[in-house]
Amino acid sequence: MEESSRPTVGDYMTREVATVELDDTVGEVARRIADNDHFSGFPVTDGRRVEGFVSARDLLLAEDHEPMFRVMTDDILVAHPDMAVQDAARVILRSGIQKLPVVDDAGHLVGIISNADVIRSQIERATPGKVDKLSRTLENIHGITTHEGRREVDLAKLTPTQTTVYADELEGRVYELERGLAEPLVVIDNGGDLLLADGHHRVKAAARLDIDEMDAYVIVLDETVELGMAETAADSDLESIDDIEVVDYAHHPLVQTTERLQD
Repeated sequence: MEESSRPTVGDYMTREVATVELDDTVGEVARRIADNDHFSGFPVTDGRRVEGFVSARDLLLAEDHEPMFRVMTDDILVAHPDMAVQDAARVILRSGIQKLPVVDDAGHLVGIISNADVIRSQIERATPGKVDKLSRTLENIHGITTHEGRREVDLAKLTPTQTTVYADELEGRVYELERGLAEPLVVIDNGGDLLLADGHHRVKAAARLDIDEMDAYVIVLDETVELGMAETAADSDLESIDDIEVVDYAHHPLVQTTERLQD
């Protein structure tokens, strides 16, 4: 199920960013990290321009007097405010980093987005609004009435309507499920046939974690109709969650390339 607009990095990034300067010393920065549990590293800036990133690990083997420009990592990944949060999530998960500096077209620091921000973007989606929109669409197309409910659904009884999911986004859904952060599925009950409309990554993650049931918004059709998504599922030989293929990140059509800062 498509959303009319995707949340962007600019929607969820932290705008007030703690930074360090090129000439700040290892000793000074190490004390800032030690004095505040929230800091594990900093963007290194020259004025407003991001020149690198320094983490606690970068400081470990350096002498206290050494400046940031000698110990920082200067070949770093950054995000743009207009980048989709989902694509930033894939970069974070694929690279194993925890934070991406966010820069504008001039390379100036405008924020930072973390893996926690990405999770927040997922659980704050307006799922009830999506469900209501889908219900109205089904009613208008098929001339029927629907009613909505919320309940646990047996994943073995779901028919998927999407042929593929993406490996690194799947890792994100596993992370959320393990922490109880995943949003409900969206399921259509068409005369007892349960079609999965939204949540294919989540059900594949659940299967990996041996979860048999999940919370779902269920749209019940008050009379049985022939749904195009059911025909598409049949044409694609989709009968169960096991039939959904997991493909690599590199094949995702929505991936945007993040900039690598150059000297």
